[in-house]
Amino acid sequence: MSGQGFVYGIAAAITCVIQLTGYAVAYSLKTETFYDILGGVNYLALALWSAIAGSIDAPLNWVDDPRKILVTILFMCSRGWLLIFLAWRAHERKGDSRFDEVLGKGGGQPQPFRFFVFWMAQAFWVFLISLPMLFVNSSQVNKPGFSAYDIAFAILFCAGVLIEILADIQKALWVKRGRKGDFCTDGVWAVSRHPNYFGEIFQWWCLFAFSYSSSSNNGYADPLWWVGILSPLFTMQILLTMEPTGLCNAEGKNLKRYYDKCPERYSKYRENTSILIPMIGYKYVPMFLKRTIFFDFEKYEYKPKSDGSVKNDGLES
Repeated sequence: MSGQGFVYGIAAAITCVIQLTGYAVAYSLKTETFYDILGGVNYLALALWSAIAGSIDAPLNWVDDPRKILVTILFMCSRGWLLIFLAWRAHERKGDSRFDEVLGKGGGQPQPFRFFVFWMAQAFWVFLISLPMLFVNSSQVNKPGFSAYDIAFAILFCAGVLIEILADIQKALWVKRGRKGDFCTDGVWAVSRHPNYFGEIFQWWCLFAFSYSSSSNNGYADPLWWVGILSPLFTMQILLTMEPTGLCNAEGKNLKRYYDKCPERYSKYRENTSILIPMIGYKYVPMFLKRTIFFDFEKYEYKPKSDGSVKNDGLES
């Protein structure tokens, strides 16, 4: 436990240094350009640190432990893609409108504390998401082989990463082609309204499950393994409930542009397409299931303030 605690502690310190330095430099320059980029760099730094430090006093060196090698490679592929995509997006958009107000870009007063909160939120997200990876890499358990359970969740993790990558690429190409059809229904977007968020959430549940085999106390009795559940739970908290990101930013009042341009087509798409989980036949799912296990909550509906042609989002039919 002490060895794992050391790996976790230094990982937390690395995260704080990266994010605090990023905040200080970004605020002095009044820019948010490298906010997302430093988030990606932070992930990779934690993977490298835990791979190196986790081998100290371990039964196997990192290069001789296929479980640690696999987790590190999968984690770095996932976060490496995120780094590349966010860097490209920041370049294409020439900024991030989420930060305009806090940086005083519209002529208002800069808000250094709110800007600091953004960076600290990213620090928490990076560290908490990394918990299952840190657990595996810092584990002293000697299990060089893979069970069927391990293989299954490694494959599912890869599937989550692949879904997120496909969703990001397909959406980016759709935007490049001029946003044909007003809203994206290409590829995985035809079976999920937010497949990128599904892939992000799903992969961390899978990595948390995979890390079970690295426990020295049969998993369920290991408190440090249970701490790793914060990875998928915090991801869900960010993407499902917090503005200005995730579903709260993409749904609700921000659907107005679709109902103004193509209300009937978008209502039909919304009624037939799951909000997260890619699937066919969503319109046949009972409403109480949509409002619970499918996460299609009422707060995500578009509700015009005045009477108009759109009375609901299609889910109430």
